Amino acid sequence: MRRRTAGTIAVVSALGMTAVLGGCGSTGSSDVTLRLVAADYGDSAANSSKKYWDALVKEYEKQHSGVKVEVSVYSWNDVDRKVKEMVDAGHAPDMAQIGAYADYAAADKLYPASDLLSIRTQADFLSQLSDAGEWKHTQYGIPFAASTRVLFYNKTLFAKAGITPPTSWDDLAADARVLKDKGVKFPYALPLGPEEAQAETMQWLLGGGSGYTDEIGTYTIDSAANVETFSWLKDELVGKGLTGPVAPGKLNRADAFAAFADGQVGMLNGHPTLIQQAAKKGVKFGMVPMPGRTGKARASMGVADWMMGFKQNGHADQIGDFLDFVYTEKNVLDFSREYGLLPVTGSASNTMAASNASPDKALHPFLEQLPTSELYPVGKTSWAAVSAAVKQSIGQAVAPGGSPAGVLTRLQSSATAADSSNAG
Repeated sequence: MRRRTAGTIAVVSALGMTAVLGGCGSTGSSDVTLRLVAADYGDSAANSSKKYWDALVKEYEKQHSGVKVEVSVYSWNDVDRKVKEMVDAGHAPDMAQIGAYADYAAADKLYPASDLLSIRTQADFLSQLSDAGEWKHTQYGIPFAASTRVLFYNKTLFAKAGITPPTSWDDLAADARVLKDKGVKFPYALPLGPEEAQAETMQWLLGGGSGYTDEIGTYTIDSAANVETFSWLKDELVGKGLTGPVAPGKLNRADAFAAFADGQVGMLNGHPTLIQQAAKKGVKFGMVPMPGRTGKARASMGVADWMMGFKQNGHADQIGDFLDFVYTEKNVLDFSREYGLLPVTGSASNTMAASNASPDKALHPFLEQLPTSELYPVGKTSWAAVSAAVKQSIGQAVAPGGSPAGVLTRLQSSATAADSSNAG
């Protein structure tokens, strides 16, 4: 079932279900210990990702007596750094489930996905996620979890104001004006602070018909469409006092979400974790697709986290066999349901879409956006530097006296330089 680029041949039965050469589907008789470093999606010890992995590993090891899997779980604040330290020290884990893969692919540290996964597993991934996992046209990043963004709105505030959810930017500005007149603190919360400004920025760029890159992956941050988008934000929202008392460049995503959960925000661009956060505080909210300039945005912003297999320890067969188990429909659904994230496989996505049970139903608005979502240009080794630059400076584009064209031009220059030096 696993394809090999190193000369190993797998003979597959007529049903396409049994691989009998090259160790595919079998780990052999010798004992092997696989080491996985994973990110923690939980918000407390009670729902730490360690519990998910412990249960999954226990089930796997029952079926594979010659393989042990040791999982170390770190917070998102630490996990990428931990893996980098291990790799730099010459002790790469067998697998890592983290936020980015391109640097390791460029350094020839990773197995291509086709060296690890069965054909069936590879074929089940949603195509835009598989495509986003490619570096130089070869997939190294294996999607692990995904989410999209939708517009959250406070139903109570909207009802009091007598307005309906927006379907275009003009609608959004008009709604925000009414909310401001009714005394709402943040008519539209625009978090362009350094925590996650690259996300809010991308959703608005998509709504304006452009993005960070063009169809062939060249940075187009200062395109005419993008300059128009940020000019509109500066003139029609921020300049008219419709984004609240905190300057967008100082407002972080976590603070915006907390304000929404406290009933102080009319609208904001949010992901699935806001569902529970708002519900816990009793906020009645609705969700609609994020508006575009003249109607629905051409795409929602998608985000994916990544699994990867390191070559250093030479355990391709065992890594692949374990990952085929990780990506079974049941395991993908279990993880997605536990942490309010979207499945990365077609089989699990179809099951979730057909279910009206909790928590699947609450994720349907996000799931509907996934097939047409666009992801960050994570296949470019320059993206980390570009993302950091956006986080630090994009807020200046909408500040009083700020120049959208000037800020975007400077970002474009730094992106082009980063792209050249990284050959990403």
